[in-house]
Amino acid sequence: MTSAGLTAKRGGPLRGRVRAPGDKSISHRSLILGALATGVTEIEGLLEGDDVLRTAAAMRAFGAKVERLGGGRWRVEGQGGFSEPTDVIDCGNAGTGVRLIMGAMAGFPFAATFTGDESLRSRPMRRVLGPIGQMGATWIGRSNGRLPLTLQGGALKHLSYRLPEPSAQVKSAVLLAGLHAEGGAQVIEPEATRDHTERMLRAFGAQVLVEDRDDGRHITLPGGQKLTGTRVRVPGDPSSAAFPLVAALVTPGSEVTVEGVLLNELRTGLFTTLQEMGADLVISNVHEESGEQVGDITARHCGLKGVEVPPERAPSMIDEYPILAVAAAFAEGATIMRGIGELRVKESDRIALMAAGLSANGVGVEEEPEGLIVIGSARANHAVAGGARVTTKGDHRIAMSHLVMGLASDAAVSVDEPGMIATSFPGFVELMGGMGADIS
Repeated sequence: MTSAGLTAKRGGPLRGRVRAPGDKSISHRSLILGALATGVTEIEGLLEGDDVLRTAAAMRAFGAKVERLGGGRWRVEGQGGFSEPTDVIDCGNAGTGVRLIMGAMAGFPFAATFTGDESLRSRPMRRVLGPIGQMGATWIGRSNGRLPLTLQGGALKHLSYRLPEPSAQVKSAVLLAGLHAEGGAQVIEPEATRDHTERMLRAFGAQVLVEDRDDGRHITLPGGQKLTGTRVRVPGDPSSAAFPLVAALVTPGSEVTVEGVLLNELRTGLFTTLQEMGADLVISNVHEESGEQVGDITARHCGLKGVEVPPERAPSMIDEYPILAVAAAFAEGATIMRGIGELRVKESDRIALMAAGLSANGVGVEEEPEGLIVIGSARANHAVAGGARVTTKGDHRIAMSHLVMGLASDAAVSVDEPGMIATSFPGFVELMGGMGADIS
């Protein structure tokens, strides 16, 4: 895959059984907790995209022994904490990585400097720096807490922090800082967000108390806890599985099964929404792996109807709105997505880029400050005109979403800067091509 661009063309039906790459959220956390723990952590199914590899390199820099054994199998030997790095920590494009690492590092009495690529350096870090600053960490960086940034940790105090908006990254950073804070930490979230950090902390031997009250979910991490290395099997990423599944739903004659997908209820909002739109989605072979529900998902081509997505569902599908917008383009009627303002501060302004890309390809869209309305135009087997080259600003989800759209559009759809796809879905073009997709 080069930066010259990629083009997706309409072809025959998509068919096959595939496995999505390992879940990115769980991959980051398994490396970080493995490095914080004492002893050996063995990981299977780790996502080997650039974002996660940056986190692996950062854990080495903080003193853990991290080695790749091959094919998604990794071994982390933790020293029970972090030691001072000798150089700048470059997190590339990994927003999740840098925010979680800063939280984890804040508990140790030394300074570390963080940077990233152009996209990451433009993204505000204040949402994480605010609470860990209240715990006692200090930092110096660019305006609005942007990278490059030097963080000084150590001597943290207990914090009970109410999230101003739903964010699993901020919650996780506070809990990871709480591991080495006097008295631990507590996070109160008005709306439940993905809970991989809580589940994984327990797998590494920590006590995490979760209580649902009238004012939200209270997550308490008592102080003075030690983590012990363990075995982690990383399930398939539902955010990545979404691309072949939606491609099957909108491409006539298709039937695709994605195996081993994470089915954590705080990550399956897209699948619920697609089923509400009338999607022929069947979930089977459900079982538990490493404390998470996992199963196979089969998608068959069918007609879709526009729906209004409840804003409170946004935390469970925040990364999937770009591909949902593509499904909506092939549906009958309008799909209304609101309460998604967080998409404006992801790898790019995803609301603006999706609106521009859809519009350029003949899809009716209305952009709102915290929402997007897609006017589907389903008719026979031809719903979207296509024919445009889409600006992605190097955003992997924007690129993959528009390529899926091109597979069922009347004319080919091209994207610029597709190199970033490798950050979350290495082998995307090859996997899609193996099912019959024409992407080159």
